[in-house]
Amino acid sequence: MDVKIISTEMIKPSSPTPNHLRNYKLSLLDQLIPAAYAPIVLFYANHDRATHFQVLQRLDLLKKSLSETLTRFFPLAGTIKDDLTIDCDDQGAHFTTAKLTKCSLNGFLESPDLKLIAHFLPCGLTTQGFCVANIQATEFGCGGIAIGVCVSHRVLDGAALSNFLKSWANAAEINNPKPFLADHPDHFSASHHDLFPANDSRLKDAAMAMWGSLFKKGKFVTKRFMFDGTSIASLKEMGSTGSSSSSSSPTRVEAVSGFIWKYAMAAYSERRVGSTDQSLLTHLVNLRKRAAPNLSERAMGNLVWIASAVSSPSSSLKLDGLVEEVRKAVSRVDGDYVKKLRDDDGWNKMQRCLKEMEELGRRNVHHLGFSSWCKLGFYDVDFGWGKPAWVSSVDSSGEYFMNLAVLIDSKCGDGIEAWVTMDEQEMGVLEHNQEFRALASLNPSPLTIV
Repeated sequence: MDVKIISTEMIKPSSPTPNHLRNYKLSLLDQLIPAAYAPIVLFYANHDRATHFQVLQRLDLLKKSLSETLTRFFPLAGTIKDDLTIDCDDQGAHFTTAKLTKCSLNGFLESPDLKLIAHFLPCGLTTQGFCVANIQATEFGCGGIAIGVCVSHRVLDGAALSNFLKSWANAAEINNPKPFLADHPDHFSASHHDLFPANDSRLKDAAMAMWGSLFKKGKFVTKRFMFDGTSIASLKEMGSTGSSSSSSSPTRVEAVSGFIWKYAMAAYSERRVGSTDQSLLTHLVNLRKRAAPNLSERAMGNLVWIASAVSSPSSSLKLDGLVEEVRKAVSRVDGDYVKKLRDDDGWNKMQRCLKEMEELGRRNVHHLGFSSWCKLGFYDVDFGWGKPAWVSSVDSSGEYFMNLAVLIDSKCGDGIEAWVTMDEQEMGVLEHNQEFRALASLNPSPLTIV
């Protein structure tokens, strides 16, 4: 794919950051995140047939509105100083403009090649640079635009990234601005560092040891599976049968997570005949609505913890039992749990959880991690020329990998796209499993998902 870089520049905040906000401290939870960046690409169609000149005006508007937004999200314009702090020096966000002339947006979306999505990103994903925020806006020959965003995962989780993007879009939508930021003079001054202060490096070391035990070296691949509304309705029905701890049906995320876990275990067992190892599921849980009292949905930083469940891998395991395990694991992270994480013994509780998962990883058990970006509103990010035609994750790269499923809402809202990264041979078993594929479509065109 011939993506030509047109320009690169640093977009600085429209107003300088006050001196008392210059030193942004990372929280304990920020330091537990293993990924360098939180990447996402939003694709926008040229519905109103804007000319090339009008598209250039849109790109200029993106830069101007980004500058205004960075005054509220000032750490994103800073420099990564060390593992503990961001220097909010107003260096700016790294902004790249690019052009793709030999391919239309519809041409790309008709049969999206996941490996090519990296061309729409402003930087690589495996190494952390000095800039906190990196953005690339790519113009297609048809006038469509792809906006690729790589923000340091030390500063934003999925919910915070969505908040930033919607704030940026609101600043750009000059014809119909919404008072999205009016009651929030800034999003970082009341830092979540105060909720989870980074007072001891030993917990970070424990987290790195835990993640290190779950990452593997070898050949891996990322595939995109689509679960439409009909499939999810079936999964919720199958997943609720025999459930004893709750009278309500499982959520979309719980049902899809249990289903993928079941067949990932089956693929693992088929590749390792006779294996009786346990299987570890981990699920990142947003703490904002689970803390008591609730934290603001607009709270920035990483406010997530790791829920876990353990099962024995077997293709005969029933879906309802696995869905129940997922539900119980996520439900345990409630207000009382968050309170215990924050009290005087919270450090020890976190360390014990991380150590238990590390020990399973050291035993080389099967593991599948989940990160859900559902209900975060990425399809509501409208810069003034319509909502995204597609919101995508990215194909994994690097020498090491972790079995991981990233769950994202489909455009229609009732489906889920699962971006699954697994061992290459195990993925071959999974994608050819007829029971799995009966409910999961492999990489359908986003143009057909309405």
